[in-house]
Amino acid sequence: MTTGTGSGPARNRSPIAMLCVGALLALVIAVLVTVIAMRDNAIGGDVSKAGTSSENVPGTAASGFGNPEADMFGRRLDVPDNGTGIALEQNPTLQQRQDAPTWQSAAPQPASGQGVWQRIFGGPVVRFSTSDGPARIDGKAAVGFAHTPQGAALAAEQIYWRTNANPRDRDLLLRLVAVTPQYLADYDRLVAEGKVSDRLPDKLRPLLFASDAFRIESYTEDSAIIQFARKARETADGQPTWVGMRLAVIWRDGDWKLTAVSGQQQVQIDSLRSIEGWTQW
Repeated sequence: MTTGTGSGPARNRSPIAMLCVGALLALVIAVLVTVIAMRDNAIGGDVSKAGTSSENVPGTAASGFGNPEADMFGRRLDVPDNGTGIALEQNPTLQQRQDAPTWQSAAPQPASGQGVWQRIFGGPVVRFSTSDGPARIDGKAAVGFAHTPQGAALAAEQIYWRTNANPRDRDLLLRLVAVTPQYLADYDRLVAEGKVSDRLPDKLRPLLFASDAFRIESYTEDSAIIQFARKARETADGQPTWVGMRLAVIWRDGDWKLTAVSGQQQVQIDSLRSIEGWTQW
């Protein structure tokens, strides 16, 4: 969720951060990539052109998709004609078995291909699978995630970015996020006061690229905490670095819902020198 333009401290912070429940919708990643953009512009970089060209991207457009694009690291992403995304045909036999040693460490299937990475709502890039969901797109919502660690990981990022891309959509919020009555009251007040924008800033679009990997921090049948790693443009000693983000979901009404990270008031962001041991998408 982002705030509207204007002056004063309240205009420069996320409403959710002000409510101290930033794990729900606070766009911390947007803040980080904005800082990165400012730094790169200062040294002559042009982030406004990053990730918008389909030059040298393998493959052609298929039904329901426009021409594929590349993110700032040259990785392919597909752009659905309908900005809400296109669910892939599901094959539950590809899901991990609970008694398998890879139950929490395997990646959803397939690893690549048409529609696996899609840019939704003209901005965020999220992962789709044929093994663990989403099974369908209903309005702006992606639903039908598998009751598996992989399904939890897919749902967490999908919900996080879908709600952030539509910060004033109250119905979407209620459908995808486990909110408290107090949170909802504060949200309604901030919307009424004009402190919530209706979309993500256009200047962030080139910087909203795919995450590289995830790691299941904890998992039960009722809840999960997942860490995500996104490659940073900066290096350390000539080696790549990543930005880590932690999200949490709960299983409710037959699907995963985004919720606050247990014991944490805000989305946690970490600087990572390695993603060894993480599950790469």
